[in-house]
Amino acid sequence: MSSAEAIHEGLAAAYPDARCELDFRSPFELLVATVLSAQSTDRRVNSVTPALFARYPTPLALAEAEQAAVEELIGPVGFYRTKATAIIGLSRRIVDDFDGEVPANLDDLVTLPGVGRKTANVVLGNAFDVPGLTPDTHFIRLANRFGWVDSTKPDDVERAVAALFPPEDWVMVSHRLIWHGRRCCHARRPACGACPVRDLCPSSHLGEQDPAKAAALIREPRG
Repeated sequence: MSSAEAIHEGLAAAYPDARCELDFRSPFELLVATVLSAQSTDRRVNSVTPALFARYPTPLALAEAEQAAVEELIGPVGFYRTKATAIIGLSRRIVDDFDGEVPANLDDLVTLPGVGRKTANVVLGNAFDVPGLTPDTHFIRLANRFGWVDSTKPDDVERAVAALFPPEDWVMVSHRLIWHGRRCCHARRPACGACPVRDLCPSSHLGEQDPAKAAALIREPRG
């Protein structure tokens, strides 16, 4: 077993319930929620999407929405004007170009307004079971701390980590790195003394070493 596989195994044991933390019931809901989550928290997005999807449950409904009404509903997530434009625009494209169905491939998804490769991979992996990695800020930070890559460029990180694991593991690797980054391996003060993979991590000297003090740093993601 490689060191990367050993770390992943340790994270799997530590986070058996790791999953996408955005609430969704369909590929369309996940796509919209993921676009809204940029520079926001999943918990905050989850606080606005029930009302948004109750009013606009389909791509057609959102495609025909008034910009101001959508902005009012999604205001708490921040950058709401830009995001309202994006989710209305992607809904129109889905209706006009994809028969009202969210496309299930990367090439089509990244043509939609507000959708980049990371967002597309979130949707593919969690709504369509298509293998993909989602290098957000947590993923990138941990991949570097684990010594898997020496770059903060998402494309570089994605390629490097993809080479370490079989495709069938990519989605869960993403979830587990993101969960660990949100809960333990923080950007400013990682809780190294309470880390489940401390003995495997080449960066375990960076954070709080005392087990009790480190345990106090463990936290659930904030809304």
